[in-house]
Parts: sequence; C-alpha cells; structure tokens
Amino acid sequence: MDIETTIGNQMARYLDLATDLTKVTAANMANIDTPGYRTLGMDFEAEMRQAMGDVATGKPSRRAQVHGIVDGLISRPDGNNVSMDRESLEMAEAQLKFKTGVALLRIENQRITDAIHVDK
Repeated sequence: MDIETTIGNQMARYLDLATDLTKVTAANMANIDTPGYRTLGMDFEAEMRQAMGDVATGKPSRRAQVHGIVDGLISRPDGNNVSMDRESLEMAEAQLKFKTGVALLRIENQRITDAIHVDK
C-alpha cells in the first residue's frame, strides 16, 4: 500500500536531485585527466524550485538538467578545468543534502505512521 503526501513527494524529488548532483560531480571527477574536458554544473536551487512547482501542479517527475559548463575555472594546458578541490566540496555538499533529505523523509514517514496508529 502506497501512502502519498505532498511533503513525501517533495522529499522524493529532493532526494532525486541530490542524487543527480552527485552524478554530475562524479562525472567531473572521473574526467579529471581527460584532455579538453570542461567541468559541468547543475543549479540545484533552480532545479528544486522547478520540482516543487511540478509537485504542486501534479506534473510527473523529471531528471535534473545539467546547466552546462561551469564558468570561471582555471584551465590546465590540456584544456581540462576540473578542480578536485572544487569537486570534493561539491560531493560533500551533495552527500549532506541527501542525508538531510533522508532524515526529513524518515520524520514524514513517522508522522504518517503515528497518524495511522493514533487510536491504538
């Protein structure tokens, strides 16, 4: 039996976006030695706003959009501009977002369970 709530749906989208951010960051890290590779980025906040609008209007879930090459990074002589320091920070932030989302989803699930068992 599936019980859906608006907050639960929002948290599911949040977790999907945190996962997508992790994937973009991992792709950047994997290409650190690829000549000419340019760091890709994702605007998490813009994607989250879009996802919350989709939940409010009942639109189906969609994958996050990679917003292209990140500007302002220093390129090495081979044209690659991936910075492991930057990507490590991005990965830590994505992991923190995911852990926060899981904790909030647990709270929501507990709230639903408590409501179901209120008469017992």
